[in-house]
Amino acid sequence: MKKYIVDRSRKEKPWIVGTLTANVAPKDITILELGRGICLVVIRRGVKLDITDGQHRKRAIHELIESTESHLISDDDFAITLVLEGDFHQCQADFRDMAQTKQLDKSLLLSFGEFSGRVGITKELIKRVPMFQGKTEKIKSSPATKQKLIYTTNFIARFVSCVFTNDPSNQLRDYDVYQASDALVICLNKFFSECSNTEYIADTTVEEITEDEVAAFKEDCILGISVGLEVLGRLLHYIYDPENNYFNEEKVSQLAQLDWSRENQLWKDNVVRINAQPKNPDKPYKISATVSAVTDAVKTVKITLGWM
Repeated sequence: MKKYIVDRSRKEKPWIVGTLTANVAPKDITILELGRGICLVVIRRGVKLDITDGQHRKRAIHELIESTESHLISDDDFAITLVLEGDFHQCQADFRDMAQTKQLDKSLLLSFGEFSGRVGITKELIKRVPMFQGKTEKIKSSPATKQKLIYTTNFIARFVSCVFTNDPSNQLRDYDVYQASDALVICLNKFFSECSNTEYIADTTVEEITEDEVAAFKEDCILGISVGLEVLGRLLHYIYDPENNYFNEEKVSQLAQLDWSRENQLWKDNVVRINAQPKNPDKPYKISATVSAVTDAVKTVKITLGWM
């Protein structure tokens, strides 16, 4: 958090952190009413505030104030939500309750993240690649088939990182958003339009596609799930020329000609395993998203296509 504030301040860009929530006994403060719901709250120096939410923010701010870079925030303010509670035991209960607040989903954080690095590239793909347009969940952690959603922002972000660095967690902070996304948009639109598994989904808008078609795609094709995108991303990384910001078109077409369905033996015993006791005997497949499974799948494709 401290690094985030410092990085943004050095670039003279705005930054924001959530408010600190603190408890204080009403008898220890003075409230001066100014009218229309506006007031001044006077807290004497000797009054201690019990922070119920924001301990990490407080620590980051405190460390930054005491550091040599304190000048970066010398003109900034930090918001505090003040709860008038004088019972110390209730303060502790408040802290427990605040600590149990549900963590924000990664897709939400990405969707509202700064337009730079992999976040910026991801947003460009969602906007310019028909396969993703209207079919990507931007808020929650999983895509609802009933809403005709196939991907999440987090799925695509991990894919983007794999494409450019072969590392699903790399933030791509030094990458030019528009140059990188331009090359990848061209590559993906070519791939999805040529691949028989994705051609219909890519060419059909979310208004025209049916819930059953989305469900069938997610069930039958590994490109409809996160691990399939990761496999594709790592393969695209292999055929990407960073110096010229270019994906080998011939090899993109070779990837598009593969059968990406779960039934294809290409994925057997790597990302697709046979469930010995499936709930549905007609669908005995289970997905493995481990690093070794993805690595094996990528290696199998390279051998099959004669790339190694």
